[in-house]
Amino acid sequence: MPDTTNLDPEDAKIVTLARSALARTGAQEGAAVRDTDGRTYTGVTVSLPSLALTALQAAVVAAVASGATGLEAAAVVSGSGAVDAASLAAVRDLGPIAPVLVVDQHGVVGSMLSTTDQP
Repeated sequence: MPDTTNLDPEDAKIVTLARSALARTGAQEGAAVRDTDGRTYTGVTVSLPSLALTALQAAVVAAVASGATGLEAAAVVSGSGAVDAASLAAVRDLGPIAPVLVVDQHGVVGSMLSTTDQP
């Protein structure tokens, strides 16, 4: 499995941001997305009594709240090595062809999903 040293520098950046968000918060997952202008946004798992979001959904929300209209790529750091259908759908809403890198806590890329993939 490749680590971030084998990725495009812009993809390695979103992996690093996702890992940093996870480490900073101790959440279940961390994620980052890059919009079509090159701006990046992070998110972590949100689990409140009145609101639940995956890390990837939270990163997409941050992008939308900042005015992003398209996504180029996404990365999610997950111990499970999986991304649920709702998270892929959130990315697909803004980036129909954006790849989603699934990474472990050590930065090892386990897979690269397409937003058309079904988990």
